[in-house]
Amino acid sequence: MVVATAEPRSLAAPTPSGPLLALLAAPAAMGVSGPTLALPEAARALAVSPGAAAWLMTAFGIGMAVGTPLLSAAGGRRGPSRTVQVGAALVLLGAVLVCLAPNLPLTVAGRALEAVGAAGLNVAAFQFAARDGSGRVPGIVAIGSAAGGTTGVFAGAAVAEVLGWRSALVLPVLGLLAVGAVLRGDGWGRSVDGPAREGRHPRTARLPLDVLRAPGFRTAAGLMLGLATVNFAILYGAPRRVADLTGWGPTGTGAAASVAALLGALLSWWLVRAAPGLGTRRVRLILAGGAAVAAALAGFAPWAVAVLAGSAASSLVTAGGQGLLTGPAAEGLPEERRGTAIGLFNLAFLVGVAVGPASAEGLLTTGT
Repeated sequence: MVVATAEPRSLAAPTPSGPLLALLAAPAAMGVSGPTLALPEAARALAVSPGAAAWLMTAFGIGMAVGTPLLSAAGGRRGPSRTVQVGAALVLLGAVLVCLAPNLPLTVAGRALEAVGAAGLNVAAFQFAARDGSGRVPGIVAIGSAAGGTTGVFAGAAVAEVLGWRSALVLPVLGLLAVGAVLRGDGWGRSVDGPAREGRHPRTARLPLDVLRAPGFRTAAGLMLGLATVNFAILYGAPRRVADLTGWGPTGTGAAASVAALLGALLSWWLVRAAPGLGTRRVRLILAGGAAVAAALAGFAPWAVAVLAGSAASSLVTAGGQGLLTGPAAEGLPEERRGTAIGLFNLAFLVGVAVGPASAEGLLTTGT
């Protein structure tokens, strides 16, 4: 979901396998979408309105947005193994708070804490993957992260039906299954975070005003913010519309929504391949137009299949946009500022993750 800038590669630093790193990253993405169909039950159990319960999703997006730059910086200084340790501890602490919280504010706080830790696991996965010069490992991690996000609706509905609504809020704990193996694969305690770091030098912080002024960055980041906001609003609202239109239960609705989103994400590869022949302007028009069509279908179509088509279209343009807009976000900037530009671009995506569900809940509340 989020690609972090990598630490300098050391010859002494091994790379954990791609599937293992994908397992580390995917549950973070599942944490974004997992609670979607469990929110009504959460609202009843916590004695709050559905709009208030939507904070359980919004808080996760905010936590990811805050945690990603913080733990990216920490990983650059101390190495990704340390980021994994800190991230795992925060995920576990947040999940415990979510499971024990007697009211909404404490549950929201647990979700936010969990999200900061999940951001750390996601960041570390991509930092480890960046050591692979072939690009194969980063690709596997990206696919795993996308799969986690698109299947999260179904996974959350399924576990909530069996274990209760709180289980849908703690899906990021699945990433802890990979922590021990990742740390062993990285040679933790032997070379990577010891001698391998001796050659690093601290860098002075610098405000990214030059990046924010760059027209290419503003256009790419602004479009990504719009795409992400629409996508996560649909991710929140579309399953509820499908359930209303069909009468399906949470598990069936979650399965249909997950399949539609996953199909859209897979089809985004077609857009990425076609982009060079289309040109920058046409690609941007396709992305913006696709998001607008997706929002119209998901929000107003009277047939469940059309709502699901809107979800698929939104997933397609959002996944395609992440791949196609990352380069333009840093284009024209000095080499040393491109990492900052990509980090801020990813932050724009995460702001959309936080704003989308809240926007959808506001529209749904207004409509009723």
